[in-house]
Amino acid sequence: MVDRLANSEANSKRIMVVEGCFGTAGQPLAIPGRVLIGEGVLTKLCRKKPKARQFFLFNDILVYGNIVIQKKKYNKQHIIPLESVTIDTVEDEGDLRNGWLIKTPTKSFAVYAATATEKSEWMNHINKCVADLLEKSGKSPSSEHAAVWVPDSEATVCMRCQKIKFTPVSRRHHCRKCGYVVCGPCSEKKFLLPSQSSKPVRVCEFCYEQLSAGQLSGGFSSHLDSFGRSPSKFSANNMSDDDDDDDSSD
Repeated sequence: MVDRLANSEANSKRIMVVEGCFGTAGQPLAIPGRVLIGEGVLTKLCRKKPKARQFFLFNDILVYGNIVIQKKKYNKQHIIPLESVTIDTVEDEGDLRNGWLIKTPTKSFAVYAATATEKSEWMNHINKCVADLLEKSGKSPSSEHAAVWVPDSEATVCMRCQKIKFTPVSRRHHCRKCGYVVCGPCSEKKFLLPSQSSKPVRVCEFCYEQLSAGQLSGGFSSHLDSFGRSPSKFSANNMSDDDDDDDSSD
C-alpha cells in the first residue's frame, strides 16, 4: 500500500498541504518515496503542563508542531526519524489516559490520544513503519534513548537531596541523564551526552558520578525505563536547557 502511494498525486498534494501549514519556518517534507500515513492532534506531556500538538506520521519520519490555527497553520516544527524510534504504552492515570512513550536517542516524551482506539491505531502504524524501515536497512532497533523529563508539577522538592523546596528563587532544573527535577546545588555538573548534544549538558550529581565512573552509558539508564518506576508517578525527557523542546514557555 505504502509503495503504491509513494508516487501518487494524492500523496504529493497531501504533503504539500502539510508543508504549506508550516510555511517558510518548516523544512521541506516532499522527497521521493515519502508517504503521509496519517495525522491528528495528540496531547504532549510538556515540562509545565500537557499541551495539544499536531502530529503527522510519514513512512520514515514523525513530524509535530504547535497549533496556531487548526488545519491551517502550525509552527515550531519538529522532525523525528522513525528508524531510531521505540514506543511503549503508558498506563492510564487520572486525566492522563490513552498514552504512550515516544523514545529516541535524542528526545523522549509521552503523548496521549483522545480514545483507546486512536491510541491503538497510532501505535500500530508507528510500529509498522519502524519495522519496515529496519527491515529495509537491515539495522537493529535502537537500544538507547533519552530520558523522559519528570514534569515540574510532580516535584515540589529536589528529587535527589529531598531537602531544597522549589520557589521562584530556588528554580527547578532537569538532569539530562535521568530526567529528575533537581535543585541548583544538585545539578552543578555537566557531562557530554553525544546523542543529545555536542556540548556538555546539565546532569545531577548522582548521574555525574555514575557517568564519570563509567557505570552508566551516554544513553538512558534502565532503572527509569517507563512511567511508574521512579519515585514520581512519572519517569523521566530530554530537551534543551531548562525549557521544553516546543518553546520556552513549556
